[in-house]
Amino acid sequence: MSAVAFAAVDWGTTRLRVWLFDRAGSVLAERRSDEGLLAARPDRFGAILERHLAELGAPPELPVVICGMAGARQGWVEAPYVIVPAAPDGIFEAAIRVPGAAREIRIVPGLAQRDETAPDVMRGEETQLAGAIDRLGPGRHLVCMPGTHSKWVLVEDRVVSAFQTVMTGELFSLLSSQSILSHAIGPDAPPVQPQSTAFRHGCASGLAQSGWIAVELFRIRAASLLAGLEPADAAALLSGLLIGTEIGACRERFGGEESPVTLIASGAMRDLYAAALAEAGMGYTAIDADEAVRDGLCAAARQYGLLGAAGR
Repeated sequence: MSAVAFAAVDWGTTRLRVWLFDRAGSVLAERRSDEGLLAARPDRFGAILERHLAELGAPPELPVVICGMAGARQGWVEAPYVIVPAAPDGIFEAAIRVPGAAREIRIVPGLAQRDETAPDVMRGEETQLAGAIDRLGPGRHLVCMPGTHSKWVLVEDRVVSAFQTVMTGELFSLLSSQSILSHAIGPDAPPVQPQSTAFRHGCASGLAQSGWIAVELFRIRAASLLAGLEPADAAALLSGLLIGTEIGACRERFGGEESPVTLIASGAMRDLYAAALAEAGMGYTAIDADEAVRDGLCAAARQYGLLGAAGR
């Protein structure tokens, strides 16, 4: 096995991913767990990280690069936001070192948009962007990063100039499980399928919204009572409505009809957003989200001198 050069960590709110890389930027080993921010706070970050590194056989002097919620105010060590406009080099340069750690550990900061009319923040997605930015090339690009809190990002000549967060995933979770719509969807609805007629109908309704989403939401409940709407279709309708509304709002702010949207996503989420973008008449090019964050962490490591020039 190639000699290990550094460890990379994506520390989310609920999930943790750890990789070992060689100097060429190739993955040597990987671990995943549910020990995200919520499990690690207030003071278990170091112990959790060291346990995973030991399981991977990492040497005690191995440097570590971390992105995500470990750098939040309630995380391990706060890595203050970098204000947009910002390029990857400037983001990585602002990384914070964990004081008192036995090994060198850097935490990549997030991004903030200090706009009185549209304040916004991201943490973790900036590293995915850095990993994808070389593929975008010069010019203006609109990037969609779906998730619990979806991010729509404007990149201009490799610089993040503006972005917008939409709480689509969290709203779906709350509405489907804790609102009156939970009676229509139930606890055992299957995963939403992008080819579902109900999903596409929801997308079309969401794209057509002009502030009336609250009306459309209750119609899901009414349809379950009066028209026999099945739980799977209710879930698909809700998902489509929320995603369609998200795409419509972000298209209105950023445009996006002129060139394909860059969709940074994986698995089922990628498929749902691809179907919704098609419904909106917007082309897209897809980049795998896991690959993007790994490439971004390698870009940071290269800037810190941990990778050779031939790395990823």
